Amino acid sequence: MQNHRIRLGIIARAFYAILFLAALATVAFGQGNSAADIIARSTSGRFKAAQNAQVTPNVVFIMADDLGYGDLGCYGQQQLQTPRIDQLAAEGVRFTDYYAGSTVCAPSRCVLMTGMHTGHCFIRGNGRQDLPSDQFTVAELFKQHGYATGMFGKWGLGENNTGLPNNQGFDEFFGYLNQGHAHNYYPTHLFRTSAAGKERVPLHNVVPNAKANGAGKSSNKVEYSHDLIMAEALNFLDRNHDKPFFLYMPVTIPHANNEAGREGMEVPELGEFVNKDWPEPQKGFAAMLQKLDADVGRVLDKLSEHGIAENTVVIFTSDNGPHREGGNNPQFFDSNGPLRGIKRALYEGGIRVPFIVRYPGKITPGSETIHIGSFADLLPTAADLLGADTPAGIDGISIAPIIRGEAESQQQHEYLYWEFYEQGSRQAVRAGKWKAVREPMLTGEIQLFDLETDLGEENDIAEQNPE
Repeated sequence: MQNHRIRLGIIARAFYAILFLAALATVAFGQGNSAADIIARSTSGRFKAAQNAQVTPNVVFIMADDLGYGDLGCYGQQQLQTPRIDQLAAEGVRFTDYYAGSTVCAPSRCVLMTGMHTGHCFIRGNGRQDLPSDQFTVAELFKQHGYATGMFGKWGLGENNTGLPNNQGFDEFFGYLNQGHAHNYYPTHLFRTSAAGKERVPLHNVVPNAKANGAGKSSNKVEYSHDLIMAEALNFLDRNHDKPFFLYMPVTIPHANNEAGREGMEVPELGEFVNKDWPEPQKGFAAMLQKLDADVGRVLDKLSEHGIAENTVVIFTSDNGPHREGGNNPQFFDSNGPLRGIKRALYEGGIRVPFIVRYPGKITPGSETIHIGSFADLLPTAADLLGADTPAGIDGISIAPIIRGEAESQQQHEYLYWEFYEQGSRQAVRAGKWKAVREPMLTGEIQLFDLETDLGEENDIAEQNPE
């Protein structure tokens, strides 16, 4: 088996053939990446964090669902306002070239948790697979170092046994276990997991002819799931502010309620948008974005209330590009900005996402970086911040130097890689300024783009660059 970390030169057709075969050969995991191996490797450095003179920070990771690169004011949105997220950018660093793990929900989250891209990670599509026990997650890393670990929102990496959040490093979880269940904002129940196991939490919503997972269109919409999830997340901060913590908030908005068809951009109140001369789904999207922005503000205010903002790294991003579901039209508000494609594409609009980091006293406020990174970077970044050894066999690179305000020492990726198996399959690579897309995998023609001069991927220059 060839080592999957092939050193890359100039992107070319021969280069892609070699890269794809290497990725195909290592279809599930990097070598030596069992939980036992990783824990053994990291044991020697397990208590480095406690020995460091500098206190290790808390980490809050907020991830929106299907939020586009162009949906935020700080990324160029003109019609809608996002003042609290813009504040986060004004107080931190805004990444211009950051990428989700995939172009849909579950594999993107798998990359985030395990540090392996979709040529290596276990969950590569939106099925209902359980993350195996030998997959080491960023939550397990934090837990090893004495952090309280909480997750509130959509998990997407399993709903039984090894796939449950409590078996993958999270002390507590509340929300949706699978993405199908999360297609309804007024479900009959949500789930809670802890050391005691999995608990089904009944809600007061009435769903006629509900499926076993609670999907369906509610006739009595009483409890909006996002609001319940936010309440649990804020409660976690209240209970754990006096100890180190990792708070993961994979919230579900502005995803559509797919069970409601073209009326799926559901939100309790349209607020200031109710009388806008817009299609109803776009009013719903605007109201969801406003709610998301306000709730990010509530998290920032809670950190300040407890006096821990200065020692907390806050990260905000999205799991993939904007969607065309529930009646939503991503072109209406120019949700993908200057980028080509939306969710399920491997063009930039499907995978390049907003990524903002605030760490007061470390990051220069209002700064911007063109560093090319991806969700696979969270695990090694966490290890770096904790003073722990980076697990072997992963694809991510720590961005802690940027977070600490030491960008001059930031390591660069040789390449980023994606595979996607819906809609006939496709793959993509970014290496420096070059971006290549092949549809379908193996048999399709390679499209090549120079992102420095062609951000919208309009001009395929593969024929002009056969080398």
